[in-house]
Amino acid sequence: MLRAGVRATPPGPARGHGEPLTADGPLTIGTCLELFDAQASSRHLDLAARRLGAAGSGYYSIGSSGHEGNAVLAQALRTTDPALLHYRSGAFFVRRCTRLGGTDPIRDVLLGVVAAAADPISGGRHKVFGSAPAAVLPQTSTIASHLPRAVGLAFAIDRARRLGRTTPWPHDAVVLCTFGDASANHSTAAGAINTAIHTAHQGIAMPVLFVCEDNGLGISVPTPPDWIESAFGSRPELRYFDADGSDLPQALTVAGEAVAWVRSSRRPALLRLRTVRLLGHAGSDVESAYRTRAEIDTDLRRDPVAATARLLVAAGATSPEEILDRYDAIGARVAEEETRAAREPRLNSARAVRAPLAFGDTRVPDHTPEPVRGEQDSPASCTGGTDRPAPTTVAQSINHTLSELLREDPDVLVFGEDVGRKGGVYGVTKGLQRTFGARRVFDTLLDEQSVLGTALGTGSAGFLPIPEIQYLAYVHNALDQIRGEAATLRYFSAGRYQNPMVVRIASFAYQRGFGGHFHNDNSIAALRDIPGLIVAAPARADDAAALLRSCVQLARTDSRVCLYLEPIALYHTRDLYRTGDDGWLATPEAEPTTPWRARIHGDGADLTIVTFANGVPMSLRAAQRLADSGIHARVLDLRWLAPLPVDDLLHHADATGAVLIADETRRSGGVSESVCTALVDHRFGGRIARVTSDDCFVPLGPAANLVLLSEATIVAAAHHLLESTPPARG
Repeated sequence: MLRAGVRATPPGPARGHGEPLTADGPLTIGTCLELFDAQASSRHLDLAARRLGAAGSGYYSIGSSGHEGNAVLAQALRTTDPALLHYRSGAFFVRRCTRLGGTDPIRDVLLGVVAAAADPISGGRHKVFGSAPAAVLPQTSTIASHLPRAVGLAFAIDRARRLGRTTPWPHDAVVLCTFGDASANHSTAAGAINTAIHTAHQGIAMPVLFVCEDNGLGISVPTPPDWIESAFGSRPELRYFDADGSDLPQALTVAGEAVAWVRSSRRPALLRLRTVRLLGHAGSDVESAYRTRAEIDTDLRRDPVAATARLLVAAGATSPEEILDRYDAIGARVAEEETRAAREPRLNSARAVRAPLAFGDTRVPDHTPEPVRGEQDSPASCTGGTDRPAPTTVAQSINHTLSELLREDPDVLVFGEDVGRKGGVYGVTKGLQRTFGARRVFDTLLDEQSVLGTALGTGSAGFLPIPEIQYLAYVHNALDQIRGEAATLRYFSAGRYQNPMVVRIASFAYQRGFGGHFHNDNSIAALRDIPGLIVAAPARADDAAALLRSCVQLARTDSRVCLYLEPIALYHTRDLYRTGDDGWLATPEAEPTTPWRARIHGDGADLTIVTFANGVPMSLRAAQRLADSGIHARVLDLRWLAPLPVDDLLHHADATGAVLIADETRRSGGVSESVCTALVDHRFGGRIARVTSDDCFVPLGPAANLVLLSEATIVAAAHHLLESTPPARG
């Protein structure tokens, strides 16, 4: 249909490349030809991907055919404007890279299709549109998951300007975020767009251009033709634009207006780019199973590549034969690169695949940026000043450490629900906003996806975000922002893009007088199996400071994503063995601890009790009771739940020959499973037992004690483990 339509187009009078394409538009014939080249390249890349797939050499066939009008976005934006792209943004990617120069988008895309190790963005791990030189942040195909990051990035660009910091992009940059019409209905998209307009409503800059590439289909499910306009056309604080992606001059004009408006106003806008979907959803999709022949033919008549070719012929820029020859020459070039790409080596070892996630030297490098003074002279710490404080509670230690981190590193940002004026639900961030100002310590919406999206964007922009999630259960509301976005960025960009962060999460159970399963949650299974993610869980005030500093250093120096699980029930605990003994107070450590090192309490030779968080004081009390019956136990506080401190675990397991794991998480999917596995994998020959909380949600009130790990169950399990094997040491 493309060829027939072009050949049937009467050519206009011959005109030069520098002449305007139309009398009333800014598009020249030369630029239109360049945009056609980008569109044709994207189309031929789709065809090559399908050929490679059919030959068993390619592994990705979700194409951009019908969406090639998005080339106008690359023309309207600067090459320094960061772009987070929909997976049908091939023409944009080609045009952006061509304008930039120095890269070959055809080769780069094909290397991704064949999962070649030479792929310059993911290194053969996934086919993504991404390029560090072209300011394209790689995104996977998780539906709409990149929108919160785009909002966070737009926020970060202006926040950096106001704080006098630099980012990889200019202070007047516009963030582009493209997505499909089906994705627009996802809660992640709805929440991100709401966050953008909520932020703008407060007068805070939000220079993000959302582009909904509306082809009317979500795989096989139709989108009503008027839905995107109905949903977003009259939203307050969101400027709405509409363009036909098959009409290149009109689309470029509207895209230019949208970009100019966002750049000058620093407010969000949404452009609905009407497109069609050709060649089906992906290589395995058979459109005839759910679309009529008439519907498919209607879309073929709106083919944007054919439309641009006919436009050029009618404008006198070329003849039908010349534009088809140009199209075929691009196809030949793509076919040549296709052949080369198919011969490229793939990743050839598990180690090579894992390389971007690998943990390197576990020593914490020194990082001492120039100190910055707060906006007021008074210190934020509730322990009084930045001098080394007296023994404190866990909450006071975290507060003191956050204050020091904010003072030491001007890139640190602390934010979340209620963390600013209120100082956190438990007072952990009390006073920080007063001292360091609302630009560095601030409240967010009641939306975990937005909190983490802000961290994703500010981290990518060069800040070191320390967001707070109010309760452990609530992080599951936004888990894909950690799994699908935060933890994968370095993997899918081979380390070229990073989003360091330390996510503070009020965690675990044992709150008294308050709770239920959302405020007393003990499930972390979904966190521990995310590759490359670091999970730390302090129990004492000194460890709370040291581990927080370690996480910040790992984020700063190795761009790690760290989850810092704060045991709520220990926030304000003072006593250990008896009321008034102040046995759980400790002096916050001023230095980070070495990663993946556990902490040992005692040197008992009969039993090693392995535990963490709330289990530590319980196990210490249990060890005292066991000593009264002649069993001498040591308590190993893991502190790091991912990766586990395996070396220390094995050392102390071997020292006693008997291990009891006291795990406050659930029996199924709990931490004890990984500890047992580590011991078995390393051929520990001693005795192993575990005692855990039940496989149950945590109920309200005293009933919680019936299903949670307790001191009594630890003591009973220790006796049971050792009763048939008298202690051989001590």
